[in-house]
Amino acid sequence: MILENPESETQILVQDMQTYYAEFIANLPQIALGIILLFGFYFLSAPISKWLVKPLTYAHSSALIQLVIRRIISAIVILFGFYLFLRLVGLSAFAIALLSGTGVAGLIIGFAFKDIAENFMSSLLLSIQKPFKLGEVIEVSGHLGIVKQVTARATTLVDFDGNHIQIPNATVYKNTIRNLTANPNTRGKFIIGIGYDNDPSVAQDIGLQVLTKMDVILTEPEPQVLVQELGSSTYNLAVYFWANTHKHSLLKVRSLAIKNMMKAFSQANISMPDDAREIIFPEGITINRDADNRGGSSAKSAPHNNFTKQQSDTNSSDSASHDEDLTSDNDDIRKQADQARAPEQGDNIL
Repeated sequence: MILENPESETQILVQDMQTYYAEFIANLPQIALGIILLFGFYFLSAPISKWLVKPLTYAHSSALIQLVIRRIISAIVILFGFYLFLRLVGLSAFAIALLSGTGVAGLIIGFAFKDIAENFMSSLLLSIQKPFKLGEVIEVSGHLGIVKQVTARATTLVDFDGNHIQIPNATVYKNTIRNLTANPNTRGKFIIGIGYDNDPSVAQDIGLQVLTKMDVILTEPEPQVLVQELGSSTYNLAVYFWANTHKHSLLKVRSLAIKNMMKAFSQANISMPDDAREIIFPEGITINRDADNRGGSSAKSAPHNNFTKQQSDTNSSDSASHDEDLTSDNDDIRKQADQARAPEQGDNIL
């Protein structure tokens, strides 16, 4: 397309530029004032947000909640300053469009970063509800460990092998959280098989005596020795006991209880046969030899009487609990977690 009068078009362009320049010079004081207000609101946003959030510190101690509210207030203050700047420079229509478009942009960003927003909101809810604290032992989604760090994105656990496990906060919030240290008392259990040639009541009494003599086992709730089931060559006793896992390791206490009970049963001539290699004859086998017949009456003894006669040996086994290290392993894992490098940057929120 060929312009009919290029000179007139050039004159119109020059006149428009002169008009815009004149308007810019006329509005220069307002533009300067708008820039000053914009920078003023930007630098004052942090002190204003801290001042407004300060009363919240007395109502809620969550650092994350306070941080989020401060940032929201700061963003509102800066956005208001930018709106005043646009109004002063004569862009009122653009300022209104900006404010109306902020909500649309928020929806678009929300859909684009759905997972990030979900983890962030979950961190807020965890910070408010506090189902666990830093340093506690929890189990989430099949992962067991000590809570090292909770940020806006993930919860970091240190398992008992020393590994760092990062679980998204949305997964933590939506799954079952098993807190193992909220209650210091934890119940332990093990199964021990007793031969059918033994009296189950006597075996239960001996087992209870062993458990009650161990200082690391709590008397309230009281330990229990129950007949659980009948096996192929044994009847199985289920042994239940309680221990303070803040002070002692449940695995170590269980190990010591098994050793003491095996020793007590052995001293009382209570058999603990092996299903795979041992066959039990409850009535015994008759051997036609005079020497064996003479000694046969002495070979068969009452288990409970033998156990009573050997109280001193059982007491010595109980003293082994003072020699063995039964302390909890949680403190060792906490020390390793404190000394380890943080897996990601960020402040703890709990």
